[in-house]
Amino acid sequence: MKQFLEEISEYVKKAFEDAGYDGALGRVTVSNRPDLCEYQCNGAMAGAKQYHKAPLMIAQDVAAKLSDSDVFEKVEAVAPGFLNLDLSNEFISDYVVRMSNDDHFGIERPIPSVMIVDYGGPNVAKPLHVGHLRSAVIGESIKRILRYMGNEVYGDIHMGDWGLQMGLVIYELSLRQPGLPYFDDGFDGDYPEEAPFTVSNLEEIYPAASGKSKQDPDYKAKAMEATLKLQEGHRGYRALWNKIMDVSIADMKRNYDRLDVSFDLWNGESTVQELIPGMVKDMKDGGFAYESEGALVVDVKEETDTKEMPPCMIIKSDGASLYNTTDLATIKDRMAKYNPSKIVYLTDKRQDLYFEQVFRCARKTGLAPDECELIHISFGTVNGKDGSPYKTRSGGVPRLSDLIDEIEDSMLAKIRENAAGKDETVSDDEALDRARKVGLAAIKYGDLSNQASKDYIFDVDRFTSFEGDTGPYILYTCVRINSILRKASEQGIDTGKAQILPPVNASHKALMQAISSFGAEITSAYREYAPHRICGYIYALSNAFNSFYHENHILTEEDEAVRGSFIGLLKLTGSILKTCTDMLGFEIPERM
Repeated sequence: MKQFLEEISEYVKKAFEDAGYDGALGRVTVSNRPDLCEYQCNGAMAGAKQYHKAPLMIAQDVAAKLSDSDVFEKVEAVAPGFLNLDLSNEFISDYVVRMSNDDHFGIERPIPSVMIVDYGGPNVAKPLHVGHLRSAVIGESIKRILRYMGNEVYGDIHMGDWGLQMGLVIYELSLRQPGLPYFDDGFDGDYPEEAPFTVSNLEEIYPAASGKSKQDPDYKAKAMEATLKLQEGHRGYRALWNKIMDVSIADMKRNYDRLDVSFDLWNGESTVQELIPGMVKDMKDGGFAYESEGALVVDVKEETDTKEMPPCMIIKSDGASLYNTTDLATIKDRMAKYNPSKIVYLTDKRQDLYFEQVFRCARKTGLAPDECELIHISFGTVNGKDGSPYKTRSGGVPRLSDLIDEIEDSMLAKIRENAAGKDETVSDDEALDRARKVGLAAIKYGDLSNQASKDYIFDVDRFTSFEGDTGPYILYTCVRINSILRKASEQGIDTGKAQILPPVNASHKALMQAISSFGAEITSAYREYAPHRICGYIYALSNAFNSFYHENHILTEEDEAVRGSFIGLLKLTGSILKTCTDMLGFEIPERM
């Protein structure tokens, strides 16, 4: 099924051809003057030079060919050469009916393929903070959009679990609890099942160790020695590392569960360590890697570069590997295991150059074939109302859990206030459930409604508002639709037999037009990896529905056929909104 504007354009293109002009001039767009018409075509303006003819004359020729069309209710050629178009009610309703009869609302899905989305990226033994919000929320939505379009998609958390931070934690623990068997090289028994620390302990240990290493070179050297022993397979350190991983991952899952973010793969840097020696050897043997100032590097500069492009470092002068090394080995691993057509990475925009280097190196060394797209989606920062990165009142970086708590608490207060205003009794459990669902919509929509590459202000008051371009407003619209459908069933109206008919008034038609944009907006969101396109679409759809709701008596409409048509359109609107909120990653509550 063609996208709505494409289908309209087909008729106008044919009219251009029938009038003796290039059909490519017949592209139709939404009118930028809705007070004059619904849609417009500016092709006559572009064709004037080509045909040495006044654009108004070309527009008039085309309008004459469209005058008897069943597609348009109104066709006008206006100076200096625009075609103003209004659709017929029958055409718009026919398109919407075809959407309602299709499992994916008429959207044309591409040939499915395997894809990997690399998002999350937290370091083990450190708490998730506000900086992890965007990668998790945007990455989860992109994963869901890719899946909706029929692809087999794997989401990978890709943890930082093998670097110096592990050595810092292990060395600090050896000072605090030297009697632990993990530090006894002669111990050959079974290590304790219980970890010798909690996640709260780890969250205190790492920053303390990191601070000491920056002040004390000897301390840092001992931590690096512990890191090396871990990576070389020290039995006690490996056992302790497993405990650190278990405790950290359990805490990560709790936080990600609160965001309704899930990963198919819980891999990290450690996953590919055994691949690194062979990969490095292949790079040397292939003539790609060479020594520079003691380090091993690969040139990735290209002739077309206008800016400096440093070489991609593979091994440092001290023999240690880097994030570059790990990411390249991960590409090698993913190609071998999944052979994906795309690997999508989500990180902040400060890493643009880094990923350009890694991608070029992967291509040059043959780790990633040309058939596999390597895509980096960079995102901006979460800022406070002062425009600087979001901080706690004490000036620190907020934990992700605290940020979620702040939104949920604000939402809970509003839900209880609304219930009191309606004289409605809401149990504590139900109020908390609503607050979690609506709070999550507030967080995710507040983030996703912004273009990923841009910074945005985390404004609790605005995000939790039930009015305007917010998640709670979208959910309120969904709940209203579901409430009307429930009442219809209670009144004995068979909603399953509802048949969508041509619109009977302007708001009815406007809702159908808003629905018809689904295919174009979802396809754009898919091609551009842009969840904000879906947010913009459902906000416009919600506005169109609420205008329709306020201007029509849906359940009390006297004409039974019109009432059934209203209900059929409500069902379709609700289904589309649910589909879109699923792609954005939040759930619709029963009541607000």
